[in-house]
Amino acid sequence: MSERIWDKFLTERDKAVFATGGFGARAGFGKRPALLVIDVSWAFCGERPEPILESIKHWRNSCGAESWVALAHIKTLIEAARAKGLPVIYTTGERRSDNWDAGSWRWKSTRGDEAGGSPGGGVDGNEIVTMIAPGPRDIVIKKQKPSGFFGTNLASYLTLLGCDSVIVVGTTTSGCVRATVVDAFSLNYRVIVAEEGCFDRSEASHAVSLCDMHAKYADVVPLAEILSYFDRLPAGLFDLPTGSPAVPIKEAAE
Repeated sequence: MSERIWDKFLTERDKAVFATGGFGARAGFGKRPALLVIDVSWAFCGERPEPILESIKHWRNSCGAESWVALAHIKTLIEAARAKGLPVIYTTGERRSDNWDAGSWRWKSTRGDEAGGSPGGGVDGNEIVTMIAPGPRDIVIKKQKPSGFFGTNLASYLTLLGCDSVIVVGTTTSGCVRATVVDAFSLNYRVIVAEEGCFDRSEASHAVSLCDMHAKYADVVPLAEILSYFDRLPAGLFDLPTGSPAVPIKEAAE
């Protein structure tokens, strides 16, 4: 991987600083990973693949056609994780219909007062895209700020499951993905980012954010490397949450 997606955005000085400073060392994979799927909802993908300048007319947060390219890779990774019995945890936004709880988000967008659904009201923007919809044993975390950890019970689920590492995919690379990665790193998890599984509305922000994460907080690696790692993991690592029929009180007493 001599040529990285961010190389064209770096000056020769930048490259020399990273090399001399020792940035970008490989932290390596953990032994008990969870897959985190960050905010892959209709609001960020649009309802169909189309050029971003068309998509954002209807969905102001859309990342356009690039999101649908990443979706195929994310789907592959989710299916591989489920097949191995690994935890798959999604995050998505949560907002009141009157937007009262938008908070600081409204300060940084001239379209911040728009509702979170489709223009006709038929699609909830926070719903995970059907192509990668959560399965019966997956976990969905609702959040209101960039990081999947901020104000949520994500860390408590990772503790429950005994995870020592997270594999991160989703959007936006420069926003919610990066915020989640930094918090995971701060909580001393090993962090892996699937390069093809992240997307952003800005090409430059996407590439440079991957660069920054790889330099300091995570290993940014190709999807194929993560799939190979999954293959090497032993089966039955996790006792994933599952439901069982309730026992009638009378029977339980007997």
